[in-house]
Amino acid sequence: MTDDETMIPKIKRVKKEKKKIRIPLLNILLVLFCSFLLMVSTFVQFNITHYIIPFDIFSSNNLTKADFLYTFSIIPQIPAVMFVVGLMGRRLGITSIVLYILIGLFCLPIFALGGGMRYVLEPGFGYIAAYIPAVFFAGSILKSGFSIRNMLKAVLIGVVTIHFIGIIYMLFIAALRHEGWEFIKGWVISQSLLKLAYDYVLSLVALFVAKYVNKYIKYLIG
Repeated sequence: MTDDETMIPKIKRVKKEKKKIRIPLLNILLVLFCSFLLMVSTFVQFNITHYIIPFDIFSSNNLTKADFLYTFSIIPQIPAVMFVVGLMGRRLGITSIVLYILIGLFCLPIFALGGGMRYVLEPGFGYIAAYIPAVFFAGSILKSGFSIRNMLKAVLIGVVTIHFIGIIYMLFIAALRHEGWEFIKGWVISQSLLKLAYDYVLSLVALFVAKYVNKYIKYLIG
């Protein structure tokens, strides 16, 4: 056996070892990036204006153009969650979410209304905690492929899971605080009912973007 022939297995082994080191490092960087993305998305807000049909369209004679316009402020964190699961998959996606929650509870005030362990008593914390099962369910659906059907289903299940658990958690906190029906009704309408359609559409767009970013990353690492 020549020296060249003995070197070939060694070269292959070194390449495999480099690849084993490179991929976990990339995963760590992506987990950190996704956690940072979730932090940033908490403090990003943009307005969406569209036409509506006023409730008093037939009973009022003093309607103006402004009465037919509705401006809605939305924070794109749920779409960011769907981007994370599309980019990272179920296991690493949950890792990013857990890291984000731990930082908010123990390190920095990165949630919408601050942070710290006391934040678990905020009515909105249920939405944040719901990111974990939402990523699990959506990631499980996407494991079989990024077909249009799977993506539509994954986003639907993910978004509904977040809002459903968020509402249940809010009801629990409202009961502890002895909040009245007006608080509960206002919360459900403003935090869920008005946001569901927006969250679904934007999450679907985010998942499409994640699909191609995922492909590009796989192409780069070979």
